[in-house]
Amino acid sequence: MKLLVTGGYGFIGSNFILKLLEEHQEYQIKNIDAKLNGSNPKNLSEIENHKNYEFVKGDITDYELMKKLICECDTVINFAAESFVDRSINDASPFLVSNILGTHTILDIITKEKKKMIQISTDEVFGSLQNESATEETKFNPTNPYAATKASAELLVNSYFTTYNSNVIITRCTNNYGPRQFPEKLIPKTILLADQNKKIPIYGNGRNIRDWIFVEDHCNAIFNILTNGKSGESYNISASNEIDNITIVKKILSLMNKSEDLIEFVEDRPGHDFRYSMDSQKIKKELNWQTEVNFEEGIKKTVDWYLSNREWWKNIVKNSLNQTPWKI
Repeated sequence: MKLLVTGGYGFIGSNFILKLLEEHQEYQIKNIDAKLNGSNPKNLSEIENHKNYEFVKGDITDYELMKKLICECDTVINFAAESFVDRSINDASPFLVSNILGTHTILDIITKEKKKMIQISTDEVFGSLQNESATEETKFNPTNPYAATKASAELLVNSYFTTYNSNVIITRCTNNYGPRQFPEKLIPKTILLADQNKKIPIYGNGRNIRDWIFVEDHCNAIFNILTNGKSGESYNISASNEIDNITIVKKILSLMNKSEDLIEFVEDRPGHDFRYSMDSQKIKKELNWQTEVNFEEGIKKTVDWYLSNREWWKNIVKNSLNQTPWKI
Protein backbone atom coordinates (compact mmCIF):
# COMPACT_ATOMS: atom_id res chain seq x y z
CA MET A 1 0.00 0.00 0.00
CA LYS A 2 1.35 3.40 -1.02
CA LEU A 3 0.30 6.38 1.10
CA LEU A 4 0.69 10.10 0.55
CA VAL A 5 0.68 11.84 3.92
CA THR A 6 0.28 15.61 3.80
CA GLY A 7 1.68 17.67 6.66
CA GLY A 8 3.78 14.79 7.89
CA TYR A 9 6.22 17.02 9.75
CA GLY A 10 3.42 18.16 12.03
CA PHE A 11 2.44 16.72 15.39
CA ILE A 12 -0.17 14.09 14.50
CA GLY A 13 1.14 13.37 11.01
CA SER A 14 4.66 12.60 12.22
CA ASN A 15 3.41 10.34 15.01
CA PHE A 16 1.24 8.51 12.47
CA ILE A 17 4.12 7.99 10.04
CA LEU A 18 6.46 6.71 12.77
CA LYS A 19 3.86 4.32 14.10
CA LEU A 20 2.95 2.98 10.66
CA LEU A 21 6.55 2.34 9.60
CA GLU A 22 7.32 0.66 12.90
CA GLU A 23 4.31 -1.66 12.91
CA HIS A 24 3.42 -2.16 9.21
CA GLN A 25 6.43 -2.67 6.97
CA GLU A 26 4.20 -3.29 3.94
CA TYR A 27 3.37 0.43 3.68
CA GLN A 28 5.33 2.92 1.59
CA ILE A 29 4.91 6.53 2.64
CA LYS A 30 5.57 9.82 0.90
CA ASN A 31 5.35 12.88 3.11
CA ILE A 32 4.66 16.25 1.54
CA ASP A 33 5.12 19.22 3.84
CA ALA A 34 5.58 22.92 3.14
CA LYS A 35 7.52 23.41 6.39
CA LEU A 36 5.18 26.15 7.61
CA ASN A 37 3.86 26.86 11.13
CA GLY A 38 3.75 23.72 13.25
CA SER A 39 6.13 21.69 11.10
CA ASN A 40 9.38 20.33 12.47
CA PRO A 41 11.71 18.15 10.36
CA LYS A 42 13.23 16.84 13.59
CA ASN A 43 9.97 14.93 14.12
CA LEU A 44 11.01 12.43 11.47
CA SER A 45 14.81 12.68 11.57
CA GLU A 46 15.10 9.06 12.74
CA ILE A 47 13.52 7.70 9.53
CA GLU A 48 15.12 9.99 6.94
CA ASN A 49 16.84 7.01 5.31
CA HIS A 50 14.09 4.45 5.82
CA LYS A 51 13.57 2.40 2.66
CA ASN A 52 9.79 2.87 2.80
CA TYR A 53 9.81 6.63 3.42
CA GLU A 54 10.34 9.67 1.22
CA PHE A 55 9.98 13.39 1.93
CA VAL A 56 8.85 15.93 -0.66
CA LYS A 57 8.90 19.64 0.10
CA GLY A 58 5.84 21.30 -1.34
CA ASP A 59 2.46 22.88 -0.81
CA ILE A 60 -0.83 21.00 -1.10
CA THR A 61 -2.21 23.87 -3.22
CA ASP A 62 0.40 23.12 -5.94
CA TYR A 63 -1.87 21.29 -8.38
CA GLU A 64 0.75 19.81 -10.68
CA LEU A 65 2.96 18.56 -7.85
CA MET A 66 -0.02 17.08 -6.02
CA LYS A 67 -1.25 15.40 -9.18
CA LYS A 68 2.13 13.74 -9.69
CA LEU A 69 2.29 12.52 -6.09
CA ILE A 70 -1.33 11.36 -5.92
CA CYS A 71 -0.97 9.39 -9.15
CA GLU A 72 1.85 7.47 -7.46
CA CYS A 73 -0.15 6.53 -4.35
CA ASP A 74 -3.26 4.60 -3.35
CA THR A 75 -4.54 6.84 -0.55
CA VAL A 76 -4.02 10.42 0.60
CA ILE A 77 -4.25 11.16 4.32
CA ASN A 78 -4.66 14.92 4.66
CA PHE A 79 -3.15 16.10 7.94
CA ALA A 80 -1.93 19.37 6.39
CA ALA A 81 -3.66 22.36 7.96
CA GLU A 82 -3.17 25.67 9.67
CA SER A 83 -4.42 24.73 13.12
CA PHE A 84 -3.84 27.30 15.86
CA VAL A 85 -6.97 29.26 16.81
CA ASP A 86 -5.08 32.32 18.08
CA ARG A 87 -3.26 32.72 14.77
CA SER A 88 -6.52 32.34 12.84
CA ILE A 89 -8.01 35.20 14.86
CA ASN A 90 -5.01 37.42 14.09
CA ASP A 91 -4.96 36.52 10.37
CA ALA A 92 -7.36 34.03 8.79
CA SER A 93 -5.88 34.23 5.26
CA PRO A 94 -3.39 31.32 5.54
CA PHE A 95 -6.17 29.16 6.99
CA LEU A 96 -8.39 29.79 3.99
CA VAL A 97 -5.58 28.78 1.66
CA SER A 98 -4.35 25.61 3.40
CA ASN A 99 -7.57 24.31 4.90
CA ILE A 100 -10.02 25.06 2.09
CA LEU A 101 -8.09 25.53 -1.16
CA GLY A 102 -5.61 22.80 -0.24
CA THR A 103 -8.38 20.33 0.55
CA HIS A 104 -10.12 21.18 -2.71
CA THR A 105 -6.92 20.60 -4.69
CA ILE A 106 -6.58 17.11 -3.24
CA LEU A 107 -10.28 16.33 -3.71
CA ASP A 108 -10.25 17.32 -7.35
CA ILE A 109 -7.24 15.14 -8.12
CA ILE A 110 -8.26 12.03 -6.15
CA THR A 111 -11.65 12.18 -7.85
CA LYS A 112 -10.22 12.36 -11.36
CA GLU A 113 -7.55 9.75 -10.65
CA LYS A 114 -9.92 7.47 -8.67
CA LYS A 115 -7.84 7.44 -5.51
CA LYS A 116 -8.87 7.43 -1.85
CA MET A 117 -8.71 10.32 0.61
CA ILE A 118 -8.98 10.54 4.39
CA GLN A 119 -9.63 14.08 5.63
CA ILE A 120 -8.40 14.78 9.17
CA SER A 121 -10.80 17.23 10.80
CA THR A 122 -11.54 18.46 14.33
CA ASP A 123 -14.20 18.56 17.05
CA GLU A 124 -14.09 22.36 16.79
CA VAL A 125 -16.44 22.24 13.77
CA PHE A 126 -19.28 21.64 16.27
CA GLY A 127 -18.47 24.69 18.37
CA SER A 128 -19.08 25.03 22.09
CA LEU A 129 -21.56 22.59 23.63
CA GLN A 130 -23.49 22.87 26.88
CA ASN A 131 -24.14 19.36 28.21
CA GLU A 132 -24.40 17.15 25.15
CA SER A 133 -21.69 15.40 23.14
CA ALA A 134 -21.61 15.82 19.36
CA THR A 135 -22.36 12.79 17.21
CA GLU A 136 -21.53 12.47 13.53
CA GLU A 137 -24.98 13.95 12.79
CA THR A 138 -24.65 17.07 14.97
CA LYS A 139 -25.00 20.39 13.16
CA PHE A 140 -21.82 22.38 12.58
CA ASN A 141 -21.43 25.59 14.57
CA PRO A 142 -17.82 26.84 14.19
CA THR A 143 -17.09 30.01 16.12
CA ASN A 144 -13.54 30.96 15.07
CA PRO A 145 -11.85 31.25 11.66
CA TYR A 146 -9.82 28.05 12.10
CA ALA A 147 -12.91 25.98 12.93
CA ALA A 148 -14.86 27.60 10.10
CA THR A 149 -12.22 26.61 7.54
CA LYS A 150 -12.18 23.02 8.80
CA ALA A 151 -15.99 22.87 8.61
CA SER A 152 -15.80 24.29 5.08
CA ALA A 153 -13.33 21.59 4.12
CA GLU A 154 -15.68 18.92 5.44
CA LEU A 155 -18.54 20.35 3.40
CA LEU A 156 -16.36 20.19 0.30
CA VAL A 157 -15.45 16.56 1.02
CA ASN A 158 -19.10 15.61 1.50
CA SER A 159 -20.12 17.42 -1.68
CA TYR A 160 -17.57 15.44 -3.70
CA PHE A 161 -18.87 12.18 -2.31
CA THR A 162 -22.48 13.12 -3.15
CA THR A 163 -21.78 14.67 -6.55
CA TYR A 164 -18.92 12.55 -7.88
CA ASN A 165 -18.99 9.44 -5.66
CA SER A 166 -15.42 10.26 -4.59
CA ASN A 167 -13.76 7.74 -2.29
CA VAL A 168 -13.52 9.91 0.82
CA ILE A 169 -13.71 9.51 4.60
CA ILE A 170 -13.69 12.20 7.30
CA THR A 171 -12.23 11.78 10.78
CA ARG A 172 -12.77 14.24 13.63
CA CYS A 173 -10.73 14.11 16.79
CA THR A 174 -10.73 15.86 20.14
CA ASN A 175 -7.66 17.60 21.60
CA ASN A 176 -4.50 15.55 21.13
CA TYR A 177 -1.47 15.56 23.40
CA GLY A 178 1.82 13.68 23.45
CA PRO A 179 5.35 13.81 22.01
CA ARG A 180 6.26 16.18 19.18
CA GLN A 181 3.40 18.64 19.61
CA PHE A 182 4.33 22.18 18.56
CA PRO A 183 5.06 24.31 21.65
CA GLU A 184 2.29 26.87 21.00
CA LYS A 185 -0.34 24.39 22.24
CA LEU A 186 -1.55 24.13 25.86
CA ILE A 187 0.28 21.08 27.22
CA PRO A 188 3.76 21.50 25.68
CA LYS A 189 3.60 25.25 26.29
CA THR A 190 2.90 24.67 29.97
CA ILE A 191 5.72 22.14 30.27
CA LEU A 192 8.28 24.38 28.59
CA LEU A 193 7.33 27.53 30.49
CA ALA A 194 7.34 25.66 33.80
CA ASP A 195 10.69 24.09 32.97
CA GLN A 196 12.13 27.62 32.75
CA ASN A 197 10.20 28.87 35.79
CA LYS A 198 8.38 31.39 33.62
CA LYS A 199 4.84 32.61 34.16
CA ILE A 200 2.12 30.48 32.55
CA PRO A 201 -0.60 32.83 31.20
CA ILE A 202 -4.08 31.28 31.14
CA TYR A 203 -7.10 32.78 29.40
CA GLY A 204 -10.01 33.83 31.61
CA ASN A 205 -10.46 31.60 34.64
CA GLY A 206 -9.04 28.46 33.02
CA ARG A 207 -12.34 26.58 33.25
CA ASN A 208 -12.70 25.93 29.51
CA ILE A 209 -13.17 22.22 28.93
CA ARG A 210 -11.63 19.96 26.30
CA ASP A 211 -11.68 16.19 25.74
CA TRP A 212 -8.08 14.93 25.71
CA ILE A 213 -6.73 11.95 23.77
CA PHE A 214 -3.17 10.62 23.63
CA VAL A 215 -1.83 11.00 20.09
CA GLU A 216 -0.98 7.30 19.78
CA ASP A 217 -4.63 6.39 20.38
CA HIS A 218 -5.64 8.85 17.66
CA CYS A 219 -3.12 7.30 15.25
CA ASN A 220 -4.54 3.85 15.97
CA ALA A 221 -8.00 5.13 15.11
CA ILE A 222 -6.81 6.63 11.81
CA PHE A 223 -5.15 3.36 10.82
CA ASN A 224 -8.33 1.48 11.67
CA ILE A 225 -10.33 3.86 9.50
CA LEU A 226 -7.75 3.56 6.70
CA THR A 227 -8.14 -0.21 6.62
CA ASN A 228 -11.78 -0.68 7.62
CA GLY A 229 -13.61 2.64 7.24
CA LYS A 230 -16.48 3.06 4.80
CA SER A 231 -16.36 5.61 1.99
CA GLY A 232 -18.65 8.58 2.47
CA GLU A 233 -18.71 8.19 6.26
CA SER A 234 -17.34 10.36 9.04
CA TYR A 235 -15.99 9.07 12.35
CA ASN A 236 -15.68 10.93 15.65
CA ILE A 237 -12.60 10.01 17.68
CA SER A 238 -12.59 10.86 21.38
CA ALA A 239 -11.41 9.52 24.72
CA SER A 240 -14.42 10.74 26.75
CA ASN A 241 -11.86 12.45 28.94
CA GLU A 242 -13.11 15.98 29.60
CA ILE A 243 -10.79 18.14 31.71
CA ASP A 244 -10.65 21.92 32.13
CA ASN A 245 -7.49 23.87 31.32
CA ILE A 246 -6.61 24.88 34.86
CA THR A 247 -6.71 21.25 36.02
CA ILE A 248 -4.36 20.29 33.17
CA VAL A 249 -1.89 23.02 34.10
CA LYS A 250 -1.96 22.17 37.80
CA LYS A 251 -1.41 18.47 37.00
CA ILE A 252 1.65 19.29 34.91
CA LEU A 253 3.05 21.56 37.61
CA SER A 254 2.58 18.79 40.17
CA LEU A 255 4.39 16.26 37.97
CA MET A 256 7.24 18.71 37.53
CA ASN A 257 7.37 19.69 41.20
CA LYS A 258 6.69 23.31 40.28
CA SER A 259 4.70 25.90 42.22
CA GLU A 260 1.19 26.91 41.18
CA ASP A 261 2.41 30.48 41.70
CA LEU A 262 3.63 30.28 38.10
CA ILE A 263 0.00 30.47 36.94
CA GLU A 264 -1.09 33.89 35.70
CA PHE A 265 -4.66 34.56 34.57
CA VAL A 266 -4.99 36.94 31.61
CA GLU A 267 -7.79 38.50 29.58
CA ASP A 268 -9.78 35.89 27.65
CA ARG A 269 -9.45 35.66 23.88
CA PRO A 270 -12.38 36.65 21.59
CA GLY A 271 -15.01 33.96 21.05
CA HIS A 272 -13.31 31.42 23.31
CA ASP A 273 -15.42 28.24 23.15
CA PHE A 274 -16.20 26.93 26.61
CA ARG A 275 -16.58 23.18 26.03
CA TYR A 276 -15.89 20.66 23.28
CA SER A 277 -17.24 17.13 23.52
CA MET A 278 -17.76 14.29 21.04
CA ASP A 279 -19.50 10.93 21.12
CA SER A 280 -17.28 8.22 19.57
CA GLN A 281 -19.65 5.27 19.85
CA LYS A 282 -19.76 4.85 16.06
CA ILE A 283 -16.08 4.02 15.60
CA LYS A 284 -16.11 1.86 18.74
CA LYS A 285 -19.09 -0.20 17.58
CA GLU A 286 -18.46 -0.35 13.84
CA LEU A 287 -14.65 -0.60 13.78
CA ASN A 288 -13.97 -2.04 17.24
CA TRP A 289 -11.63 0.79 18.21
CA GLN A 290 -10.91 1.90 21.75
CA THR A 291 -8.36 4.02 23.58
CA GLU A 292 -5.45 2.30 25.29
CA VAL A 293 -3.67 5.13 27.17
CA ASN A 294 -5.43 6.80 30.11
CA PHE A 295 -4.72 10.43 30.91
CA GLU A 296 -2.60 9.80 34.00
CA GLU A 297 -0.26 7.57 32.00
CA GLY A 298 -0.32 9.76 28.91
CA ILE A 299 0.42 13.08 30.59
CA LYS A 300 3.36 11.57 32.49
CA LYS A 301 4.77 10.15 29.23
CA THR A 302 4.33 13.56 27.63
CA VAL A 303 6.07 15.52 30.39
CA ASP A 304 8.93 13.01 30.42
CA TRP A 305 9.33 13.25 26.64
CA TYR A 306 9.65 17.05 26.59
CA LEU A 307 12.05 17.10 29.52
CA SER A 308 14.17 14.40 27.84
CA ASN A 309 14.15 16.10 24.43
CA ARG A 310 15.16 19.68 25.09
CA GLU A 311 17.18 19.73 21.86
CA TRP A 312 13.94 19.14 19.97
CA TRP A 313 12.22 22.28 21.27
CA LYS A 314 15.03 24.59 22.38
CA ASN A 315 15.48 26.42 19.08
CA ILE A 316 11.75 26.67 18.43
CA VAL A 317 11.01 28.60 21.58
CA LYS A 318 14.31 30.45 22.09
CA ASN A 319 12.86 33.74 20.87
CA SER A 320 9.14 33.19 21.47
CA LEU A 321 9.37 32.68 25.22
CA ASN A 322 11.34 35.87 25.70
CA GLN A 323 9.05 38.06 23.61
CA THR A 324 5.23 38.05 23.67
CA PRO A 325 3.99 35.70 26.45
CA TRP A 326 2.10 32.71 25.16
CA LYS A 327 -1.46 32.44 26.36
CA ILE A 328 -3.40 29.25 27.02
